[in-house]
Amino acid sequence: MSDNELKAAVLRKMLMHRWIGGKHTALDNIPKGFPPHVRNDVARVTEDLIREGFIMRKPTSYGEHVSLNPKMIYEAKKLAGMV
Repeated sequence: MSDNELKAAVLRKMLMHRWIGGKHTALDNIPKGFPPHVRNDVARVTEDLIREGFIMRKPTSYGEHVSLNPKMIYEAKKLAGMV
């Protein structure tokens, strides 16, 4: 899979679970559900999405959590092919 396909898959997963804004999940949960040979690439692409502003970090006392940036929902849906 290409990086753009992986980015779309990650965004689609987060949109379907509605991990947006105040509803967040552990960073370790993002690669779950992907084939084992792709999980390292998913983790790398997730970091890229954080740098691009699609995903926000939420530091907690029990680990690093992430959620979609509510200001970029339309762009995320567009990249994920949901619009």
